[in-house]
Amino acid sequence: MYDPAIILDSLEKWFPPALSGWRAFLQPFASPTSPALRGISLEVKQGEAVALLGVNGAGKTTLLRILATLLLPTRGTATLAGHDTAREPAAARRQIGYHAGSDLGFYARLTGRQNLRFFGRLNHLSDQFSTGRIETLGERFGLSRVLDRQARVLSSGTIQRLSLLRALLHQPKVLLMDEPTRSLDAIAAADFRHFLKTEVLARKDTSMLFASHTMQEIELLADRVAILDEGKLLAFDTPTALRARTLSSSLEEAFARLTGRHLYSVAESTPE
Repeated sequence: MYDPAIILDSLEKWFPPALSGWRAFLQPFASPTSPALRGISLEVKQGEAVALLGVNGAGKTTLLRILATLLLPTRGTATLAGHDTAREPAAARRQIGYHAGSDLGFYARLTGRQNLRFFGRLNHLSDQFSTGRIETLGERFGLSRVLDRQARVLSSGTIQRLSLLRALLHQPKVLLMDEPTRSLDAIAAADFRHFLKTEVLARKDTSMLFASHTMQEIELLADRVAILDEGKLLAFDTPTALRARTLSSSLEEAFARLTGRHLYSVAESTPE
């Protein structure tokens, strides 16, 4: 019996109100009034892929950033591979590969290869191991021809693929991904999903929690789907069970019936 890869217990995150002028000076003492997560409890099993589904502002990115140790929860706990992300952030970070949808963090005047070797050293990888992984994954992601170019001259789609390679470089136990195929063209996106399905998830030794608005991606990769709305967990089940529960013909229709919202129809208005 394996312990869950991720455990969220009554997780909450509240942000202070946006203030300006003299109010900004007092902001550290202001009461938090903007909820991003409200009492989220769920578990991700070892080897399981779970999708976070919700409109902008539902809390998906906030949840991923807490697990990545980039944010502290207001209340509750988040445990990743047996480590509390607030009390043991360094130990938790060693277990994860994190791909953010924005702010990809590459050094502009270093080449793609130099960036990846740098991040490999941060993960305590030997240069020999990093070199082999970079070559293998670089070829797999169609990056071999651009790895020796400076990051500042690469396209946004290429940087996105470079970020995905970085997340997988050290063979993490848990993958956290925020819209992993955003900015990729259709062929590159399909190829990356196939890689995740057949070469990462198929071994059942890597767990994945990812946010996505792409139904095809969720249907292909996710064992279960967590539907978030205004920081609350409305449902957490397999795509098939969610469709059956709502008498829906598609996951998108099930989402609309559970939340009363349609994806892409609600603008981001609260911290995600």
